[in-house]
Amino acid sequence: MARSYSLKQVLFGTDPGSVPCHNATAINMISEQQIDQIADALATEGYIILDHVLPESLLALLVTQAIAPEVNHYKAAGVGRDQNLQQIAAIRKDEISWIDNTNAAGKDYLAWMECLRRELNRRLFIGIFDYECHYAHYAPGDYYKTHLDAFKGNTNRIVTTVLYLNADWTSDNGGELVMYAPESNNVLQKILPEFGRLVIFLSDKFPHEVLPANKHRYSIAGWFRVNNSSSTRVDPA
Repeated sequence: MARSYSLKQVLFGTDPGSVPCHNATAINMISEQQIDQIADALATEGYIILDHVLPESLLALLVTQAIAPEVNHYKAAGVGRDQNLQQIAAIRKDEISWIDNTNAAGKDYLAWMECLRRELNRRLFIGIFDYECHYAHYAPGDYYKTHLDAFKGNTNRIVTTVLYLNADWTSDNGGELVMYAPESNNVLQKILPEFGRLVIFLSDKFPHEVLPANKHRYSIAGWFRVNNSSSTRVDPA
């Protein structure tokens, strides 16, 4: 039986239709132990860093897709959302390509995250209803200044995921993700973007930034979202 946790920071509701991911294909499987570890960390610390939790075969597919220019049409990333989206190089210089299920890599990654979504709802009762994600490419010297992932007055992104796709990455290459303690300038974690590393954290709790690297850096940034639609406001899909 799945364990239950109290996640006071983000208590939004339940997902009574959730079921375990036992029917997933082998490439998309995530173990009960791994899900328990993630849920426990989110409920206590608010974040977790995992190495090689995704299957190697899936990671290989994602790397191939991320670096194939004829497949992915990267565009300069912006700040804000929808009509407020702006490209501000002083804040971020990366480029992104949104992921969908039109190829094997995207389909399998989204299926893996769907399993995680359902199981986190069963354990944490946080009411996340979907997941969105994109590849991110940082050329040498690119950066993303300190920011929060949850927009002011818009809490539909509640859990952030970052998966790194960089083989043979060392500290000499730079490009770390720096996480700060909530409401402070104290460095909580300085995380190398090593291949297969997955970082998961509460979107509105941890300011973070991406430091410049000296070689090309690839990752997948994603967000589990709740539905804040109402009679006067519709959340973007």
